[in-house]
Amino acid sequence: MTPQLRDTLLAGLRDGSIVPYLGPGVLADVRNAATGAAIPADSDSLIYAMNDGKPMAPKLMYEFPRAAMNVELKRGRSTVTKFLTRVYGDTQWTRGALHDWLKSLTPHYVIDINRDTQLQDSYADIPHNLIVGIARIGGTDFRYKLYFWNGVSYQKSEVINPAIPILFKPMGTPKPEPVYIASDADYVDFITELMGGFSIPPAVKELRKGKQYLLLGMRLNRDTERMVMADMIHAAAQPAGWIFIAEPTDKERRFCRKVGLEIIPSDIFEFIGAAIPA
Repeated sequence: MTPQLRDTLLAGLRDGSIVPYLGPGVLADVRNAATGAAIPADSDSLIYAMNDGKPMAPKLMYEFPRAAMNVELKRGRSTVTKFLTRVYGDTQWTRGALHDWLKSLTPHYVIDINRDTQLQDSYADIPHNLIVGIARIGGTDFRYKLYFWNGVSYQKSEVINPAIPILFKPMGTPKPEPVYIASDADYVDFITELMGGFSIPPAVKELRKGKQYLLLGMRLNRDTERMVMADMIHAAAQPAGWIFIAEPTDKERRFCRKVGLEIIPSDIFEFIGAAIPA
């Protein structure tokens, strides 16, 4: 990475022209405060955690949503919800270096496809909007819930205040209430409505026009995450932004060219000046 590109990225994150898009890799240095075990964030680690540390059948190991769908069909949707809440809501984790770094910049708009609460914790000192993705919930045409953080607690909201930061957690979070996109059925419903325009609030649709994106901790070798990302960054500038992938596959290179993302063959922890996790 050139010094000029680094300066461009940092300036854009600060002024809001570049939107950080956080994937599982941003949690690579996060550990269980009691045991030292790594937080389950990527697909494989989530599957192992959900299945008591054991692998599932090869066809289910392909992707967490497929494994979660299997568990849901056998033991009910609440089983998956309780698992994710136990992991991300009831377990104490160490702070991630990237989240501390991001807190120092305080971007106005952040997309975080992880289900943990570290991003929300980073903004706990200031009022902010929270958008949480939902799926397969009756009584609404939309696939999101809106909350306002007043500095003490989250309150349900009907509108977004564009003057304060906006945190978008499309795959869910345990706070203020445990809601997640996890199984194949969840993703099918959410992505269908995302393509139809019902998974993103109107204020965000307007805000995102012409933005560029910096994808951090993401890999683009799974169709589900690629479909979500492509629709989340709809109406982006050209080029659409950048993604850190130290060793991209040919499939990732082709997809990035298609959507207008420049690959930075480097590590995000090197970019933020933190120690690279083992």
